[in-house]
Amino acid sequence: MDETAETARLRTQKKPIIPISAGLRGYLQCFRRERELAVTYERLRDFHEAIPLIDAEGRNTLWESVVYRAEEMAALNEGLKRIYALLKVDGDFSVMQHLYIDRVDFCSFGNSMPFRIRIVNAYNDNQDYFYIKQADASRIYGLELEHLLSPNRLNYFTHGRTLVEEHIAGIPGDIFIERWLHDPVLRPIRIAKELVKFNERCFVRLLGDMRSYNFVVVITPDFEGSQIRIRAMDFDQQTYNGRLNFYRPQFFKENARLVLFCQQHLNAKTAYQYQREEQTLVLQRAELSSLRLPPLLAAMAVDPLAPEENVAQLREALAAHHQLPRLLECRTMGELVRANLHAVRERIAQAGETAPEILL
Repeated sequence: MDETAETARLRTQKKPIIPISAGLRGYLQCFRRERELAVTYERLRDFHEAIPLIDAEGRNTLWESVVYRAEEMAALNEGLKRIYALLKVDGDFSVMQHLYIDRVDFCSFGNSMPFRIRIVNAYNDNQDYFYIKQADASRIYGLELEHLLSPNRLNYFTHGRTLVEEHIAGIPGDIFIERWLHDPVLRPIRIAKELVKFNERCFVRLLGDMRSYNFVVVITPDFEGSQIRIRAMDFDQQTYNGRLNFYRPQFFKENARLVLFCQQHLNAKTAYQYQREEQTLVLQRAELSSLRLPPLLAAMAVDPLAPEENVAQLREALAAHHQLPRLLECRTMGELVRANLHAVRERIAQAGETAPEILL
């Protein structure tokens, strides 16, 4: 697959894969995220041939369709179907036998170098996707925090060094900005409101690198217009970078048109209202996740998820942002996530509002 100079540059800057620690593995096992899988990532890497995948307009997609040896295909396809059954119906394969594996794609560009599996219903040609990736602790923490602290629920499983994720449906953010942002069917205020709320969700739980091509926009028809939700779809940069603004989507140049659109349709008081609404919702979700969030953050607090200089840079920036010197005592990214949640709660309380109690 031919690479542009920019692609080659970005490839050399990939975040390293961080192994799953014993603490995180224990959490995954406790909450049934660690499961026996019929096909591992290593097995998929043993493909025989790769063909560049071109989109409908003839452009290179950075994905390749891979081909396996004929004698392996039957067993491999059966194993992939069983993984899909695990994602969708907790492994009840009796309702999945009419499905078939249509294509397996591979992308060497992404951090996790994922495989994308397209699976098709033989009765009606309806298709779906799921992904098999290298298990990376940063990404797993990101997936689980998204599951617990966002309005979205995520299905994923691990097995050793393999990670399986369901497909997150929606319009890629860059395509939405190009084709949908000024669509008269969509109410501008709802787009602007969701950007503020998404920006706050990412910052509170320290999910980084939410450029337009790392999130999707979901449009849901309602009885008065359509509702908008922005969903993260890339979690590799959960608490890795040291820059504070790396965790605030509004500061990426790829999102500049969306931010300008927001500024044109929201005044400062309304934006602050939406920001505070989302902060409160995140804290409420944390309270409702009192069985899962504390052990997750306990495992995260002792995991070396980023270089020490990144941790130092981020804790200094967060301490200044919240005007809380005690944040300088944090030694890991996991401790910073926990401290950031508490700092947001204290800020709400100082404003004279009642904030949910979070047991971390």
